[in-house]
Amino acid sequence: MLRTVPLLWALWAASVAAIWPLPSSYSHGDSVLWIDPSVRILYNGTQVDSFFSRYPIIQALSGLLSQTLAYSSGSENNGTSGIVSTAIQRTYTTLFDQNFVPWNFHPRNSNFQPGKNGSSIYITSIALQQTAADPATIIKPADGAIDESYSLEMTSSGTVTITAATSIGLAYGLTTLTQLFYKHTDGCIYTPLAPVKITDSPTFPHRGLNMDVARAYYAPSDILRMIDALAYNKMNRLHIHATDSQSWPLQIPSLPLLAAKGAYEAGLSYSPATLASIQDYGALRGVEVYIEIDMPGHTSSIAFGYPDLIAAFNVQPNWDSYAAEPPSGTLKLNSSDVTTFLHTLFADLLPRVAPHTSYFHTGGDEVNANAYTLDETVGTNDTAVLQPLMQAFVDRNHASVRAAGLTPIVWEEMLLQWNLTLGSDVIVQTWQSDEAVAQTVAKGHKALVGNYEFWYLDCGQGQWLDFRPGASSAEYWPYADYCSPRHNWRVMYSYDPLNQVPENLTHLVLGGEAHIWSEQTDPISLDRMVWPRACAAGEVLWSGAKDASGQNRSQITASPRLSEMRERLVARGVMAEPIQMPFCTQNGTQCAL
Repeated sequence: MLRTVPLLWALWAASVAAIWPLPSSYSHGDSVLWIDPSVRILYNGTQVDSFFSRYPIIQALSGLLSQTLAYSSGSENNGTSGIVSTAIQRTYTTLFDQNFVPWNFHPRNSNFQPGKNGSSIYITSIALQQTAADPATIIKPADGAIDESYSLEMTSSGTVTITAATSIGLAYGLTTLTQLFYKHTDGCIYTPLAPVKITDSPTFPHRGLNMDVARAYYAPSDILRMIDALAYNKMNRLHIHATDSQSWPLQIPSLPLLAAKGAYEAGLSYSPATLASIQDYGALRGVEVYIEIDMPGHTSSIAFGYPDLIAAFNVQPNWDSYAAEPPSGTLKLNSSDVTTFLHTLFADLLPRVAPHTSYFHTGGDEVNANAYTLDETVGTNDTAVLQPLMQAFVDRNHASVRAAGLTPIVWEEMLLQWNLTLGSDVIVQTWQSDEAVAQTVAKGHKALVGNYEFWYLDCGQGQWLDFRPGASSAEYWPYADYCSPRHNWRVMYSYDPLNQVPENLTHLVLGGEAHIWSEQTDPISLDRMVWPRACAAGEVLWSGAKDASGQNRSQITASPRLSEMRERLVARGVMAEPIQMPFCTQNGTQCAL
């Protein structure tokens, strides 16, 4: 029996290969190494004291110290210290407190676990080697502005070296390292994969999740859990869709009625301090958190506190003539009061978010021209009248965004439907089609992808609207939502962000985002709605949609790796749903068709 165990390890290791997202280059062996909390970690030759990592109170104090260091002066060294120390803390926690026993990745009743004896080899040191100084913008990098690559080597004798040009690269290397290790039933931690050599870098610089916190309220802890999961998948952007027609949960001190009246309920809003802490938390984990205030549509919630700014508010029963969702309403397009309101909003919000991000999203999707027939400052839905007013509206907003040192992002409709002239710096977020991506880059703009037919995570839940008996009910039966069916991980994994993009324009595709909208998502269902399906988008954005031969990556080899990533997310407290039953993960290709 003892002679068969290494063979089982070897077969399992060869088929699973552990890591998600897939590295650029990866080789491994089948020797067993062990690791315990006494392992030495050295950063550029200096040993890091890991004592705090094992004790929650000291860990919490160290976390606060790291944030203070990282943001007190904005210097590159302080940012680096916060990112590296946070990565080390996360590595200890993942290895020793949030690991899992991989019984369901081995044949049933197999003696899959290695045994320890006097000759067992332990990892003695993890050397982190940063080869260049971080840029000053390390905590709020623009897309493509930092080197995210790393290399990792683990020898059979028990040494690990992770090399990167930036602290973010080192953090990614440590994340990969944790995915090589498993928990033994006796509580010890081991890897059956030594020696290991990895070189790795992302295909796209922007790898994100768009999270709607307006249609349903999420506690800060829910958002932080999403950040942790994003970071563990080497995804580096969290786009917070902060406000919408249904609620305004973002506190703006200079406009107190926005949240006081526009939030669903007292207490269901984010204070400036809370927002800053969320952005800080993300920055220390390599996840840049940026904010969207959607406008001029999707703004009905403003009317609860400032009714004179909104046209066509809550028209009933034919709200759908004026808006994509109830309650209808849009910012008046030719109102000096709206201009003053937005100036006040931006003067309050933008200086607070600018220290933590390089971006600000001004929305612009699903603007219904009919709403302006009820706008006394306009009085028409004639595009010839509305288009120059929309141009002036967006120009003013983007001037404010640029004045705060931020890059504007808009939804595709502003460019492709309203035909606005946008600054060359403006990033266009597409969502309706691959043709929209191709049209955006053809106009010279940088694009983010996220085709709703592939990367919308909330699809396939059925309609959230109710239908009146009779014609309405009959027309919409069986009540599928507009983006049905549910997009399973294989559909998400099959999506190529560069589909229909000419080869000479692929450099304008920065990457993309999966989207979780909240018409039918709330804190109870959030984790299972997002994970592990968003991992599929994460691997496409990190590793590319195609393999070395130019074909879509194999589901056969991806499936066991994604199942393993799901287990690791669950061990981290993320209630990710399963993608296969244990029979399949135990028996490899027996579940292939």
